[in-house]
Amino acid sequence: MLTFQRLSGPDLNQYIDELAQLRMRVFRDFPYLYDGDAEYEARYLKTYIDAPDSVIVLAFDGDKIVGASTGLPLRHETDEVKQPFLDAGYDLDDIFYCGESVLLSEYRGQGAGVAFFDHRETHAQSIDGMKYSCFCGVQRPDNHPARPADYAPLDQFWGNRGYHKCPELTTHFSWKDVGDTEESLKPMTFWMKPLS
Repeated sequence: MLTFQRLSGPDLNQYIDELAQLRMRVFRDFPYLYDGDAEYEARYLKTYIDAPDSVIVLAFDGDKIVGASTGLPLRHETDEVKQPFLDAGYDLDDIFYCGESVLLSEYRGQGAGVAFFDHRETHAQSIDGMKYSCFCGVQRPDNHPARPADYAPLDQFWGNRGYHKCPELTTHFSWKDVGDTEESLKPMTFWMKPLS
C-alpha cells in the first residue's frame, strides 16, 4: 500500500538526495531519456524549498520514497516556462504549475498518478487567486528510435483528469539524452484545466 505525504519549504531538505536519485532513474526512460546529474538535480529541487507556496508530494512504500510530484505558482517558474503564457495574455498569478511526477515502474497502476494530481490541485486551491492548473510534457516523434513498442502516452489519463492540450502554449527545454554527448532542445506542450 502506497502512502502519500505533502510537504513544502524546508521540510524537503531531508529528502533532496533521494529525490534527485529518483528523478534521474525514472526520467532515463522514454519519452524523456534524460541523462541527468545529481548536482543539477539538487539545484533544481532547491527551487521547491525556496519558492513560496510550492509543494512536493511524496509516495512511500513503508519508509522508502518510490515516487514524487512537484508544483508551484507559475510566477516562480523559469522564463522558458512562463513566456508562452505571457505571450498568450495570461496572468501568471492565476496559474499553478504542476512540475513532474516520477514513480518507479513497479509501483505504477496503484493510483499514484491520481493521488499526485489530487494533492497538487488541493494545494493550488488553497492559494489565493489560483484559477488554473497546468503542466507540460515532452513531444517525441512517433517513430523515435528509442520508443518502446508497448509505449502508451498519458494523454487519455490527463484528459480524464480534466486537462486539455494547448498546442498554442509550447516551449523548449534542453537536456542531454541518454547516449548523446551534448544537450539538445526538446519541444514541450502545455496542458491546462480550470481549478474549481
